[in-house]
Amino acid sequence: MKVLVTGATGFTGGHLAATLAARGNEVRALVRPKSRARFDRSPLAAAGVTGVEGDLTNLASMRRAVAGIEVVYHIAATYREAGQPNSAYRDINVQGTRHVLESAREAGVRRVVHCSTGGVHGHVANPPANEDAPFNPGDVYQQTKLEAEQLAREFGKSSGLDVVVARPIGIYGPGDKRFLRMFRGLARGRFPLIGSGQVFYHLTFIDDLVEGFRLCGTVPAAAGRTYLLAGPRYTTLEALLGLVAKELNVEPPKMHLPVWPFWTAGLLCELACIPLRIEPPIYRRRVDFYTKSRAFDTTRARTELAFAPKVDLEEGIHRTADWYRSEGWL
Repeated sequence: MKVLVTGATGFTGGHLAATLAARGNEVRALVRPKSRARFDRSPLAAAGVTGVEGDLTNLASMRRAVAGIEVVYHIAATYREAGQPNSAYRDINVQGTRHVLESAREAGVRRVVHCSTGGVHGHVANPPANEDAPFNPGDVYQQTKLEAEQLAREFGKSSGLDVVVARPIGIYGPGDKRFLRMFRGLARGRFPLIGSGQVFYHLTFIDDLVEGFRLCGTVPAAAGRTYLLAGPRYTTLEALLGLVAKELNVEPPKMHLPVWPFWTAGLLCELACIPLRIEPPIYRRRVDFYTKSRAFDTTRARTELAFAPKVDLEEGIHRTADWYRSEGWL
């Protein structure tokens, strides 16, 4: 197939584009002009992925990008960044999604796979959550991702465009640095365990997630549906830290620290740093890692897509740690 991947210069989109190309698809990647040089030096270009310049905020460029495309995988979004105004999240996550959908409909694209996030559910009060669980976004990123997926579904219904919504959960694996702080902190004996440690956490290895996206784009019965894409199992935060510590051959944290001093410190750091566009050393969202449960039921994806994640936590943690070691970070 001829496919377009937005966000291909990022971790998830890059893995997806490379996998689709390796499976014989003709893959086009949306590349912002300022990212062009980085794309040209990347393994994607060598793998035969074609970079087409464009920007989600520019409808004309999106029309050029989708011309002749059969399936669009819309992965791109703006994530959390200190000092970024709320309008930037809506411009890219919501209005950018609208541009993808409008240009896809005009070009006769067969299907759009829209990447949302499990974060639209926020704290899961009654785990595990399925696709119909209540929405509870906790910040502007999650709120605009929710608005974007609701827009995508409604657009599909009103226009006849085939739209599939995917909500990935806890993405990790070689090539991603989001969990580096945790691995390094545990390796050095300086990663605190805040709170009870009994909240649930759910991770998804990048290879399994990419396969889930591929199925969303190719299984006919997925049309108009929404899927949670998550790893084989969830566990408590305390148990997760224990698994990482075991891989690193260190003792897991034993002391449980109270939540409120860290939450207060995060609030004060945000108030002081964000107006100056400085990344806070601690902020409330990091404290959420210790206090909010994230556990999901993937029965729908397993039943309707035959989604079968293969990389369990121990193996995924081992591969991730090995990559961190190869980069000299552990």
